[in-house]
Amino acid sequence: MRSDLQQLGRAVKQVQYRQHRALEGGLSAVGATLAQWDALRAISRSPGASARELAAATFQTEQAFGALAGRLVAQGWIERRPGRGRRIEHHLTSSGERVLEAGHKVADEVLARCYTALTDADRATLLALLQRLIVEDA
Repeated sequence: MRSDLQQLGRAVKQVQYRQHRALEGGLSAVGATLAQWDALRAISRSPGASARELAAATFQTEQAFGALAGRLVAQGWIERRPGRGRRIEHHLTSSGERVLEAGHKVADEVLARCYTALTDADRATLLALLQRLIVEDA
């Protein structure tokens, strides 16, 4: 039998995988992928952020985020504007804001289904425990 820590790690990964698959399926109905919606969400949280900042916020490399941002520009969902020095700032367009909002509605529905087996108190406890691990890792 594997260690409890390995079982815990695998369980976290299984929940994450299930959640990502469900989000991908739901977001496809609004014409976005999970990576696209996550990028729009990060830009919304930090308008004017650089590619480096947004790559970190979306758990991507700068190169991967740059390619994704190029596709988002082509779709008309974001704009890149010159900032100070060589900095390029990222901003949502009105079309991007509409996709982001539609994605929020999908995510709320999908995540409610993903965590339906947990009570409100269970979800609050799980969130607190995960946030404790995130802070320890920082």
